[in-house]
Amino acid sequence: MNIKVNVGTPDQIARIVVGAGLIALAAIGTIGPWGWIGVVPVLTGAFRFCPAYTLLGINTCKTPS
Repeated sequence: MNIKVNVGTPDQIARIVVGAGLIALAAIGTIGPWGWIGVVPVLTGAFRFCPAYTLLGINTCKTPS
């Protein structure tokens, strides 16, 4: 399976930081169970691929993959 990278480095860092923050807040019970949605930005940041970006024709990665 060949996945085209469409998430640039600043976008990747922001996704991982925000996602990890949501997961941490959910884990300690501050924001409730909906905070586990932070798994999605962490995964899209880790794999540097966002299915929504593909559908919308967005690419924040400056270098071709």
